[in-house]
Amino acid sequence: MPLVVFCGLPYSGKSRRAEQLRVALAAEGRGVSVVDDAAVLGAEDATVYGDSAREKALRGALRAAVERRLSRQDVVILDSLNYIKGFRYELYCLARAARTPLCLVYCVRPGSLNGGPRVDTEDNRHLNVSVSWQPRAEEGGRPLAAGSRVLKGPQAVDSVVNGKAQADVPKEPESEETKAPDLPALVTPEFEKSASHVSSAFYPNELLEALTLRFEAPDSRNRWDRPLFTLVGLEEPLPLAEIRAALFENRAPPPHQSTQSQLLASGSFLHQLDQVTRQVLAGLMEAQKSAVPGDLLKLPGITEHLRFTRPLTMAELSRLRRQFISYTKMHPNNENLPQLANMFLQYLSQSLH
Repeated sequence: MPLVVFCGLPYSGKSRRAEQLRVALAAEGRGVSVVDDAAVLGAEDATVYGDSAREKALRGALRAAVERRLSRQDVVILDSLNYIKGFRYELYCLARAARTPLCLVYCVRPGSLNGGPRVDTEDNRHLNVSVSWQPRAEEGGRPLAAGSRVLKGPQAVDSVVNGKAQADVPKEPESEETKAPDLPALVTPEFEKSASHVSSAFYPNELLEALTLRFEAPDSRNRWDRPLFTLVGLEEPLPLAEIRAALFENRAPPPHQSTQSQLLASGSFLHQLDQVTRQVLAGLMEAQKSAVPGDLLKLPGITEHLRFTRPLTMAELSRLRRQFISYTKMHPNNENLPQLANMFLQYLSQSLH
């Protein structure tokens, strides 16, 4: 069944969107299998992306897990960074080999204090506004655990307007218990129950900056990045109708010809091909001895004719014979055996004039 690949930097909402899609497809009675970093590593560990060797092993494990789950029954959702173009191409090849459609969902933060790919929206096109929905302490930048105490303003986060941090409303700070950030209205009760699927790994600022520099954004002009769905923030609704159409109505990527099974042919096909082409060459060399330019060279048992315009050498005819044999071996068909002589003479007529 189809493959859905999620792509984006940390804290861009990939896990939430993946869970939304899983719940929506499961409600339709479809089997859904989710593959993420935690499923492969046992527990999500952000430090993997700081070690190239461990990250390479993680990508190999994710690829193997997806390959094992690709079938004609379940939808496979890959929830990971998937920020390397080459890795996305490998996933495209897996789907093509399994003859199943795939789509890419690109999750982007509308702007973050930690940097990252930025997408202009109507709200921030004229103002350089960046808002982080990840709760952080004033020092160190680490996510706060539930139950810790922190001084908060009325809006829970500060916004960066035109490059300067400003509190939305200058009020007297008050101490209160830190709560989980409010989710947008699009989050359903079923989604709230599945909070265990939401990423909880901490990515240091240095690692986030490194991932931002290494990030290779998807491009819909690449066949392995389409169909592409770009989601900015969590407020934008998930395009379920478009994703369903891409997964269940689109055709699978066409397989390479080199991976296709060759048509069955008899064991004597190549032998007969070699003999027939040799007989045609011998007949042409004999027929042109008494021909003048403009005559039609006719061979016994062959309905096709070759117009004689100039003397033909055996070297030239042998070269064309090898080309014809190479092409015919790629498409063997026992039904063409009675017509091999006519096909070869027609090929010679088109190649020589």
